[in-house]
Amino acid sequence: MAKLSSSEIAELMPGIPDWFVVEEEGMNRLQRAFTFGDFAEALEFTNRVGDLAETANHHPRITTEWGRVTLTLWSHDQGGMVAVDIEMAQRVNAL
Repeated sequence: MAKLSSSEIAELMPGIPDWFVVEEEGMNRLQRAFTFGDFAEALEFTNRVGDLAETANHHPRITTEWGRVTLTLWSHDQGGMVAVDIEMAQRVNAL
């Protein structure tokens, strides 16, 4: 599982609408915010993402707040984005 290059990331981004790349601590990370009608809906989505992450053994940073969930994906081991991050984003979009 190798870290993706900038050109590989650019090539894969069209396949994951509404996600964008952010740089934190010198690493590229994949991020998307989802909006909901209330906290209960946001929490339900958080739990669904958590189940998906456990199944895939690839765990995002999840920030849950009233009406909003923000997901951030990257590989700690590789120090940036990897192909599994793109796959997880696709799976989350399918939820």
